[in-house]
Amino acid sequence: MQESASLAQHLLQSSPDALLVVDARGIIRYANATTESLFGLPAAQLVGQPLDVLIPERFRTRHGALLAGFVRAPANREMGARINDLFARRADGVEFPAGIRLSPFSYEGTDCIAVAVRDMTERRMISNALVAAREEADRANRAKSRFLAAASHDLRQPMQVIRLLNASLLRLIQADDVQRDLLQRQEQAIDSASNLLNALLDISRLESGAIEPDLTAVELAGVFAGLQREFEPSAAARGLNLQIAPTDLRLLTDRTMFVQLMQNLIGNALKYTEKGNVLVEQQLDADSLILTVVDTGIGIPEDKLARIFDEYYQVDSHAGTKRQGVGLGLAIVREVARILGFVVTVSSRQGEGTTVRVRIPRKQLLRDARQAAGSAPAVARAVPAQRCNVLLVEDNASVRAATEMFLGLEGFQTRSAAGPTEAEALIATLQPGDILITDFRFGGTVTGLDVLHHARSRHPFRVPAVLLSGDLESMLRAIREPVPDCRFLSKPVDVQVLLAALAELSAAHPP
Repeated sequence: MQESASLAQHLLQSSPDALLVVDARGIIRYANATTESLFGLPAAQLVGQPLDVLIPERFRTRHGALLAGFVRAPANREMGARINDLFARRADGVEFPAGIRLSPFSYEGTDCIAVAVRDMTERRMISNALVAAREEADRANRAKSRFLAAASHDLRQPMQVIRLLNASLLRLIQADDVQRDLLQRQEQAIDSASNLLNALLDISRLESGAIEPDLTAVELAGVFAGLQREFEPSAAARGLNLQIAPTDLRLLTDRTMFVQLMQNLIGNALKYTEKGNVLVEQQLDADSLILTVVDTGIGIPEDKLARIFDEYYQVDSHAGTKRQGVGLGLAIVREVARILGFVVTVSSRQGEGTTVRVRIPRKQLLRDARQAAGSAPAVARAVPAQRCNVLLVEDNASVRAATEMFLGLEGFQTRSAAGPTEAEALIATLQPGDILITDFRFGGTVTGLDVLHHARSRHPFRVPAVLLSGDLESMLRAIREPVPDCRFLSKPVDVQVLLAALAELSAAHPP
C-alpha cells in the first residue's frame, strides 16, 4: 500500500498536465510540480490563492459565473468546451491558449474540483495552419474552376479550326487521291486529341467541385435513344451488336451528367469488345434501380479490378492489346456517380467480358411518364440536306473563317459576323429557311442564346439555330427552359453532326 501511495504521488507530480485541486469557492488547495513549469509560480505559493490568479483579467468575471454554474451541476467535462478562445495566464502576465478539464470529487466531506490544465499553443498553431491551408485550397479550387471555365472554351477553339480545315481539305481532295488517306488519318488524330482534351477538362472540373448537379425530370427512353444513335455507327463498323433495353422510367437527376456517365460506360464497353455484344439493361429491386452495361469483351484480371477507377490507369488484359485513350473514362464515371449519389460496381472474367452495375436510389425514380421538363433536344437524325442560307456569329476570327470555308464547300450560302453587335444588321435580313449558327459565349454578358432570342423577336417566323460551345455542360445548365428548333453542339464540333443538325433544321424549316 505504501508503495502504491508513493507511486500515485510521483504520478501526480510528474503528470504532463498541470493538476490543481480547487474548492467550491475557487481557492487552490493543491498544485503539482508541473504547475510551476507551466505558470512560473511554485506550487507551494499557489496553494491558498484564488484560481483567478491564473486567469486573464478580462475573463475573470465570466470565469466566476462558470465556476458557480459548475458547482450547481458538477460533471466530468471540459471547461469552456463551447468557447473557442480559452486562455490562462502565467506569472509574468503572458497569456496562452489552454485546454482545461474539470472533475468533481469529495475529500473529507468537502466538495472539490480537480483541474487539469494543458498548454494548447502548439495545437492552436497547427489548427490555424490547417485552417489557412484549407482556405488556400479553397482559393486554389476557385482559381482552378475559373481556369477550367476559360480553358474548356479557349483550348477547344484551335481544335475547332483544325477539324474544320481538315474536313474542308477532305471535301476538296478527289476520292482516289493518295492525299485523302493522309487527311483521314489526320482526322483520326484530331478526334483522338479532342477526346483527350474533353476527358482532361471533364475530370478536372468534376474533381475541383466546379459542377453542381442540376436536378430535373429525365426520361430514360429519350436518353437511351440518343445513346443508341450516337454509338450504333461505331458498333456496326466493328461488327458488334449494341442493344439498349426499352424503358418508360423517369429519373430525378442531372441529365447532362447522367448522359456523360452512360456515354463513358458504353464507350468503354465498345472500346474493349472485339466481337459479340454490348447490352444495356435495367432492373428494379426493393430500394434501387440498377442499370447494367454488359459486354463480351476482353475482360479484366481479378487483381486489377480495384484500380480501374483510378485516373490514367489502363488494364493490360493480354499481350498485344492496343492501348486506347489515357484511362480517364472510368475515373469520370466515378466522380459523376459520387456527385449524383449513385453506386457503381464492376465484375469481370478475363477473356469473357465485363459487367458494370450502376445502382440508383429508388427515391430518384419518378412515377408518371409525362414529358420531362428541361429535356435536351434529341440527337439530330441524318436526313437529306437542303443547302440553305446560314448566318454565322463567331467572335474568334480563325474559327469564323474555317467555318465559312467548310460550309461554303458543303454548298451553304454563309454570311458571318464577329459578334452580337456586328450581327444586328444581318439578323434584320433573315428570311424563312435561314439558319443561325452562333457561339454561346462572347466577351461580354450577351450569350448566343440572347442572339437567338433577339433574332426570333425581330421576325414573325421562328429562326432555327445551332448553338456551339467549348463548355457544352455549362451551356446546357444555363438554359433553364427547352428551346425549340435549336441544336446544342460541343466544340470542337463533329462536322458530320453539324451537317446532320443543319439538315434536320432545314427540312423542318424549308425556305
